[in-house]
Amino acid sequence: MSIDAATFARLREIADELSQLPMKPRMEIGPQGLVMMMSPTTPHGLTAIYLRRQLEQQTPDRFVFTDTDMQDAVLGRMRVPDLVVLPTDLLDAQPEEAINPHDVELVIEVVSKSNPENDYRDKVADYSAMGIPLYLIVDPGRGTAQVLSEPDGTRYREAHTYDYGEKVPVGRWLIDTGNFPRYR
Repeated sequence: MSIDAATFARLREIADELSQLPMKPRMEIGPQGLVMMMSPTTPHGLTAIYLRRQLEQQTPDRFVFTDTDMQDAVLGRMRVPDLVVLPTDLLDAQPEEAINPHDVELVIEVVSKSNPENDYRDKVADYSAMGIPLYLIVDPGRGTAQVLSEPDGTRYREAHTYDYGEKVPVGRWLIDTGNFPRYR
């Protein structure tokens, strides 16, 4: 389900206003409208750091963003992935307000302890619709990493799940999950 352009523009204004509050909430725009994200837990944050270090070490010709708005106004979606990877030569072409999802090679979400269905259901649909070729879902609760590829606009046709401790092939990257912390 898409959100019309006028509604999306208004939701984006509200999200921007809310992000200026002293508590600095992270806001997304999903199929149902505004979504307020919880602050990440320590295992969530550590996992994102470990992932970023691995990605940057393996591909210095790519830039890894963390917690940065990514927006597709045509679909009426704005997401704030934990990690977004795009070629460094496309940095200057990015709009000021958000990353263009059509330039993204890989999106990674570390599953939230409080809202896991957002990463497994809503973001799968949104990232596929945005045409993002690779989506990695890292789940500290289950101790798994799932690689999704071949988006068809509503879902990903390929899905491979790995247990923590395994090395996970994700496109041109090989992610070592051996030191990823788990939720208690």
